[in-house]
Amino acid sequence: MTDLTINVAGIDFANPVLLASGTCNYGEELRALTDLSRLGGVVSKTITPRPRSGNPPPRVVETAAGMLNAIGLQNPGIDAFIAHRWPVLQALGTRVIVNIAGDTPTEFAVLAARLSELPGITALELNISCPNVHAGGMLFGADPAAAAAVVTAVRHATRLPVIAKLTPNVTDITAVARAVADAGADAVSLINTLVGMAVDVERRRPVLANVTGGLSGPAIKPVALAMVWKVRSAVRVPIIGIGGIATARDALEFLVAGASLVQVGTATFVDPDAGRTVVEGLAIYCRDQGIHQLRSLVGSLQTGR
Repeated sequence: MTDLTINVAGIDFANPVLLASGTCNYGEELRALTDLSRLGGVVSKTITPRPRSGNPPPRVVETAAGMLNAIGLQNPGIDAFIAHRWPVLQALGTRVIVNIAGDTPTEFAVLAARLSELPGITALELNISCPNVHAGGMLFGADPAAAAAVVTAVRHATRLPVIAKLTPNVTDITAVARAVADAGADAVSLINTLVGMAVDVERRRPVLANVTGGLSGPAIKPVALAMVWKVRSAVRVPIIGIGGIATARDALEFLVAGASLVQVGTATFVDPDAGRTVVEGLAIYCRDQGIHQLRSLVGSLQTGR
């Protein structure tokens, strides 16, 4: 039997496959469609201090090899999450990482402190790709110092492992990765969605009410792979790879490039069972290749001649 287990930030995962934030909501919707206990874990939809209704529709549009979304962090807020969502997540039979976002580092810290009181949370993933209203709408994750400030605030508020989710919409993602690692992040996840848009030619208007949205799916995989590889050489903390992972071979590419865990996201809209299928595919690949421990592939990419 192939050993698919891996330890990241002191946490043992049964396998390296997680479901990405925003694509499995809070687990309840997929329970009847797939066996979530077969996964390494799930990442919850983003939680904010107060409820958010999100952006007006249309908020999702299919694109070539992917999709655009402009949901706008719709969520019930921390109080409703603790009362109604966490009990569902806690009963899924797999590890749960909670994704959080705030308008200031202090809001991130308050969320982290409250969630630290709940038993069973595996880690916190910081969505530092949300608007920083105190910096002219700039993303926290677009500026190394701003990203580090969020991580520092959260690090002081919790003993849970902290994962910083990085945006690809920057000139140098390695600079941000180094900043959050130095600030105390236990791991980084990348990439979040790329900014994109779609146009209705007949109406001469954007398809999304928000005009632009986040591009995800197979179209962004090459970009994500390159960024994972670059960050692997820049920091020593573990990397969680995200971006267009739909098959076991996709996941293997990320592992070889340097990711210790991967997140399956957009693929679940096509096949809700995609995460479990990736796990099974990894086991089959390792069996056929005589690989006894999947973790031996992490960072095994050879670029020299």
